[in-house]
Amino acid sequence: MAKNRVIYQSDALFTSKTVNSTVANEHAQLRRVQSANYSFNVTRQDVNQFGQLSRLEAIILEAPTVSFDMSYYLGDGYNEQALNFKNSTGLNAGFISGQIDSTSGNNFYILTAPEGVDANFNTTSTGYSTIGIGNAFLTDYSLEASVGSIPTISCSFEGTNMNATAGVSGSSAGFSGISGVGIDPETSAVLAAQGSGIALPAASQGTGENIPSALRPGDITLSLENVDGDAFVDLDGNADGSAHVQSISLSIPLGRTPIDRLGTRFSFARVVDFPITPTLSVSAIVSDTQTAALTDIINGDDFISDLQFTFKDSDNTPRASYKMTNLKLDSQSFSSSIGPNKTVDLTFSLSIGGPNDSVNNVFFSGSNAGAVLGN
Repeated sequence: MAKNRVIYQSDALFTSKTVNSTVANEHAQLRRVQSANYSFNVTRQDVNQFGQLSRLEAIILEAPTVSFDMSYYLGDGYNEQALNFKNSTGLNAGFISGQIDSTSGNNFYILTAPEGVDANFNTTSTGYSTIGIGNAFLTDYSLEASVGSIPTISCSFEGTNMNATAGVSGSSAGFSGISGVGIDPETSAVLAAQGSGIALPAASQGTGENIPSALRPGDITLSLENVDGDAFVDLDGNADGSAHVQSISLSIPLGRTPIDRLGTRFSFARVVDFPITPTLSVSAIVSDTQTAALTDIINGDDFISDLQFTFKDSDNTPRASYKMTNLKLDSQSFSSSIGPNKTVDLTFSLSIGGPNDSVNNVFFSGSNAGAVLGN
């Protein structure tokens, strides 16, 4: 039966362990997904000649880049582990080290259930379909947390291939009959291991006793006292008269350059552009200022050792923590006008070292301790 429309209840988003993954336990459904957008543009070169006004042909000189972006509510680190980020309990392993090391990317599959059916409950056996994004590489990871909003993660990817599969079968064990989307860039052929199709695990709500449904902005703990030597306002959230933080925004950009060569239709690699420079923006309502001077900052421009913020559950259990080390305070901007509160916006940046650099890096710890993808 043809669908009249597709809404969010019918979609579920899965990611693979590697671009070669085929079996169900090497794929994981991402939790609390809020949006998923994907597209590609084909650029062609017209072939013309004297004596003829219309073009002879329009050929593809460069393989299209598939754009994929998604957003989800921050949780306990399950999604981060599924996306090949590092979850380190002691905040001592580079968060994006897996993305720097990756040479082939991973695959995404957007499963669509029949109209009116929740994808998470597998209530029918036929009528499913998928859209696949293959050989996808991360280009940006962003966190937004503000008063009155649920902390949200946004990720952007660049892929090499995209396909669609109709007639996918579903059961309580998962989904089968899905065309693999991972390709060999040199031959532009689907990977041999995926020639007979891939399987996805059963979709589920992703709930449980120790799994948060969502994290609240009122349960965020900020450790910004290390900034007090450079900031004109007191940012120690535990002190009387400190500024009242309204929002934080973390962005980790990973620009990538596709490397092509003669004899191949696709880029054989998408390497990270270095240096990687994450930024952190903090917006706060000003209460009191403190003694400071721009000349002092210039004369003693030391690194800020670290900044940390922790997201807790309603029972005060820490669920996710970020730590940034060896930062610089790049700007302070004050805004005051009739009506609104006086505010200050501060921007910090750091330069990430290698995957194993424990001094210049971003670190993450989530309470999810179990394995996400099969070994």
